[in-house]
Amino acid sequence: MVESEVKKIKKGDKMKWRWVIGAFTTILLAIALASRSTPKIPFKSGQFSKSCHCPQDKHRYSGIVEDCCCDYETVDHLNEEVLHPLLQDLVKTPFFRYFKVKLWCNCPFWPDDGMCRLRDCSVCECPENEFPELFKKPYNHGLPSDDLKCQEGKPQAAVDRTLDSKAFRGWTETDNPWTYDDETDNSEMTYVNLQLNPERYTGYTGPSARRIWDAVYSENCPKYPAEELCQEEKILYKLISGLHSSVSIHIASDYLLDEATNLWGHNLDLMYNRVLRYPNRVQNLYFTFLFVLRAVTKAADYLEQAEYDTGNPTEDLKTHSLMRQLLYNPRLQAACPLPFDEAKLWKGQRGPELKQKIQAQFKNISALMDCVGCENCRLWGKLQVLGLGTALKILFSVNGEDHSHQTLELQRNEVIALINLLNRLSESIKFVHEMGAAAEKLNEGTVTSTRLNSLVQQAWGSIVKT
Repeated sequence: MVESEVKKIKKGDKMKWRWVIGAFTTILLAIALASRSTPKIPFKSGQFSKSCHCPQDKHRYSGIVEDCCCDYETVDHLNEEVLHPLLQDLVKTPFFRYFKVKLWCNCPFWPDDGMCRLRDCSVCECPENEFPELFKKPYNHGLPSDDLKCQEGKPQAAVDRTLDSKAFRGWTETDNPWTYDDETDNSEMTYVNLQLNPERYTGYTGPSARRIWDAVYSENCPKYPAEELCQEEKILYKLISGLHSSVSIHIASDYLLDEATNLWGHNLDLMYNRVLRYPNRVQNLYFTFLFVLRAVTKAADYLEQAEYDTGNPTEDLKTHSLMRQLLYNPRLQAACPLPFDEAKLWKGQRGPELKQKIQAQFKNISALMDCVGCENCRLWGKLQVLGLGTALKILFSVNGEDHSHQTLELQRNEVIALINLLNRLSESIKFVHEMGAAAEKLNEGTVTSTRLNSLVQQAWGSIVKT
């Protein structure tokens, strides 16, 4: 009896050790497989330095962009090879570099209690002695001249204010019916150098930031069930959604990864969680880009004849040349001659009433930009909403079938906002095209790691129990 019991115990011990060895082998295999499927990253979860080059999926989206006349592949190729290089050069010229804006406005809807965590949230005025003589500011309004704390080690946060009065020659002073600000009122305007105040992560987060977008969507641009939404209301929603996606992508592409060392780079987790995981948000980004591009090409005759005079003949000739290349590019005209067809809208008896309703909604959205508690965010919010309002003005307020008696008139500031908005959307599409696949693979790696941890915990728990 005793001998048989000893044999049973020995046999049981052998079985336990075999099970332990088997479980350990399973864990090692799981780790090996996970390491093959998980991309190696240089920083913490979702954070890439700008020098990182990752594999690209060139055609993540395919087919015709909804409600447009171009497909995703064509947009990507045209943007990468034609539009993005041109726009990058255009926005750096003196004419398109400076934007006139009201930075100090009271929020018409609630007290402005937004707070920013970083100095990058602020827009500061450069000392006057930094300006070339030709670029002396025409107005004395703007930010307090003694408020220079934002400039400590932050030249990119300073505001370069210009231009002399010659920059406005040949431009009308008309108000935009789609936007809230009175663009003809120069009393509280200040000039901002957009190149020195990039759209990027500023630390503006929390309830104040969320409240802006909540108000935009819930009060002015609700997403009704598809069957309850007319075509025009769908377009307004898609434009705002596309703009929102672009803003999120710019934050993710220029993100403060480490505040202690002032390390900036790509936050692919943020881009995935805010944009890429929702395919309709990417689709709306492409739609908004094509919508604005259509407005630019429709206004080609006007924009070609406009005076881009800043007092610098060499730069002004360059600006005019770049505009002609953008407006009459043969590759664009061949591949995507009509990015968006606006002629099918505002039909029927409800057309005029519906236009007034949507115009009022967009005007409210533009007024919400005064409620943004971060100066830099307010600057880019105002510029891009004005750019979108200018596109709406071009496509729906003049030169249509019902407006043949009207002549297109644009302010200098509207043209600056329109081209800078097109550039921002172009940059967003390029970043999604180049880094979208890496962001999605990174997320897949995170899911794999989560499953691996669960497997290891289960296996280890079983071993301990034995």
